[in-house]
Amino acid sequence: MATTETRYPDCLPAAWLGERLATSPGGIEAMRRSGELLGVRPEGSLEWLYPAWQFEDWKPRPGIARIVAAARAAGLDEARLYDLMTAPLGLSGRDRRRLVDLLLEGREDEIVDAVRAA
Repeated sequence: MATTETRYPDCLPAAWLGERLATSPGGIEAMRRSGELLGVRPEGSLEWLYPAWQFEDWKPRPGIARIVAAARAAGLDEARLYDLMTAPLGLSGRDRRRLVDLLLEGREDEIVDAVRAA
């Protein structure tokens, strides 16, 4: 179930995600605050949304906590990390691969390096 929010089309609301993970929305929020999950909040909204790509079998993918920690250390907020993860890697625009694609391939070291350099 994706939200209709166009800025974050691949994200799930905490209430829905909490049901899927058998935890409360407060539990999801605690995971976000502790850096276990990436959450983004659309401008003017009070609701946090969570990118679906950070889950594998409804568990946070290996590396998410490390990527979030690197972003926080680099001073990147959640929205900037999301943008970095979903932007095309190539300068020409012909390369449609994104850091998300590297995450799906298990290449977290490369993502952490890119986040630190951002």
